Formats: sequence, structure tokens, C-alpha cells
Amino acid sequence: MSNNADHNSLAVGALCERRERDHVNSCLHRPSETAATQSVIRHLYVHIPFCARICPYCAFYKDLLDRSQTWRFCEAILSDLDLLRTRFAILPETIYCGGGTPTALSIPQLELLLRGFDERLHLSQLVEWTVEANPGSVSARKAATLKRLGVNRISLGVQSWDDDLLKLLGREHNARQAKESFHLLRAAGFTNVNVDLMFGLPGQTIEQWELTLEKTIALQPDHISAYCLTYEEDTEFFLRHARGEFRQDVDSDAEFFELAMSTLENDGYEHYEISNYARPGFASVHNHAYWLGKDYLGIGPSAVSTVGMQRWQNVCDYRAYIGRVFAGQSPSASSETLTHEMKRTERIALSLRTSDGVPASALKGFTQQTNEFIALGLLQQSNGNLVLTRKGKALADSVAEAFL
Repeated sequence: MSNNADHNSLAVGALCERRERDHVNSCLHRPSETAATQSVIRHLYVHIPFCARICPYCAFYKDLLDRSQTWRFCEAILSDLDLLRTRFAILPETIYCGGGTPTALSIPQLELLLRGFDERLHLSQLVEWTVEANPGSVSARKAATLKRLGVNRISLGVQSWDDDLLKLLGREHNARQAKESFHLLRAAGFTNVNVDLMFGLPGQTIEQWELTLEKTIALQPDHISAYCLTYEEDTEFFLRHARGEFRQDVDSDAEFFELAMSTLENDGYEHYEISNYARPGFASVHNHAYWLGKDYLGIGPSAVSTVGMQRWQNVCDYRAYIGRVFAGQSPSASSETLTHEMKRTERIALSLRTSDGVPASALKGFTQQTNEFIALGLLQQSNGNLVLTRKGKALADSVAEAFL
């Protein structure tokens, strides 16, 4: 799992304009009568839960790779997509394959899955197809296969360039393999590559973080995600933190964050969201859809969907997911009807993390809080929006809570 913010479970779990219908329906492959009555879905997330090794910090749904199950799983994903196509008009602008480790699948399995999406969906408006990759599972052939089948963005879960820290994180790769994987992706023709990094790791020094940033910049990736480690429940790291083996230092985390901002911005990366930096023109389109509250469908175990005022999550067990899909049953395990207030608070919390900020009109009921944050130098007005200042970015969660 690359811990990327694009990840459906992270984007939604943290906060748990359409074209003319006639035009869209004429473009879809064999649209059903039901689909023709729906809003058009532009964004898809596909969850591939398999991992060669379980990282001790990862709270996303995942399971050890079982080669006896992966073919059947891929077929279930496509069957689930077939079912969704009877319910919704789907004309994707973005597809994001996360995990887990999508590249843990074999080349023939990736071909079946990706070609299956191409055969079932009209992809003329697809602008971004992302696949998460771990350095330990990238090969020249696999990279070439992904490129040939239409994937145009890779998110590479490097996390660190320090081998000792990689061992601590339970990663299956070392720094040398991560560098080789990046070059393999470039050689395959990928011109949009994200590198995932983590800071605030147990025992990590500011010097190690500075070196990680320098080595990342030296590769000139198009996008960099930099996340502070969080101790999530149901992880080994959470238990070690509870036992006092690991400690979180807020002041140290703030220092890491400030160094990332200054270093990456000085090299020309735009800090367009709290944890994300991009070269001009390479900000994640899929990310942006989440932050703007767009409709999206999640396919696969644990994947979340939000369409209109409805949100549901699939069962967090790939065997149960396969069984339900092939039995013609919905893989959904839970659902809720959102309220306008829930939508409003999610939109504020997510938008506030971005460089665009929140329309001032959305916070008109919070005049006192807004004025206080402006006086404290945490918020500023920009083009009719309220935007976090550099100082405010380090306190983004606390600022957002005041408006929720």
C-alpha cells in the first residue's frame, strides 16, 4: 500500500456540471434503461487488496497475496463493474487502482483486469488512470504492460530512501530497488509519476528526512506525496505506540512538515494540498474530484462509493466480496444517507486542505472563528476564498475542526 491521498479509503474514511444525458448515453456501451436515469459517474476507484507483505503501519484493508485466488478476484471485479453499469451511466474521467498492491497481480491478471475495463467502458474522456505500485513488484515488462493498456499515471510507494527506516516500516524493497523501479517506469514511457514519502517515523532524524527529500528531487518526479505517520487502530504500530515503544512528537512533525514545504516549493513543486506537491499541470485529477465532493464509484472489497446523497462501503473481505458478486448479490456491507450538513462539513474540511481554500460564503456562519484565525495569521482571504497561510497549514486539522 503506498499510503497515497488519492486512495479511496483514505479520502473518504477520514471524513466518512454533468454533460447532457442524451449525449452521454449515446456514448456508453449498451447503457441500460436504469443507467439512463442516473447522473453520470466520472470517477472510479478499484481496490486491489493483495500484498506480498503486510506493512505494520497500514490500516487499509489488505491481505497476503494468494495466487490461487487472484484470477477469480479479477473476474469478480469485472462482474461487479458489469452490475454497476446496469445501475449507473459511467463515463470516466479518472480511474484509480489502489490497494494493497495492484502491481502484486501478475502481468496476465493485469491484462485481464485493465483490458476488461477498456472493453466495458467508453474511455474517450479518460484523462487520468492511476495505478499504485510498490518498488518490489515493478518490472520492465509489467511497467510496459501498464503503459500499453492505457495507464498514464503511477504512484510509487517509496516512503523513504533510508534502508533502516524501510526495514522498520516492513517494506519489501530497499532504496536501490526503489530507484531502479522509478527508472523502469520512466523507460516504459510514464511521464506522470508520483513518489510517496512518509515522515514522523520512529527514530527518524531531520537529517534523514532532508536526504530523502533531496534524493527524491534528484529523480525529478512529477508529483510528490509526503505524509506524516499516523498510528491507526488495528495496526502493529498502534499497539507499539500504546505500549510506549513509539512516541509521536508534534513539534518534530511540524519541523519535518516545514522542511518538506520549503524544500519542495523551492524546487518548483506547487503545494496544492496539505500532503501533495506537483509540477505545474500534474496535480492529481482524481484527488481533486474527492475534494470537490464529486460522485464516484468504488469497486472491490472495502471500496467506498458516494453518489448523490447515498454512500456505501463494500464488505472488507475479498473472499466474501467474490462470493457475493458471483451470487448476484450486492457486495455492499454498509450504507448511509448523507445530509446536506454532512456534505457541507466534508466539503469545508477537504477544501480547506487545498491551495484553493474554501469560498468565504461557505463560512458565513462562522464569522467569529474566521476573524480569529485571520488575526492569528492562520487564514487569509484570496479571490473570495479563505485559504490557509503557511503557518495555518501546519494546523490544518485544528482550523477545520472549528468549522465542523
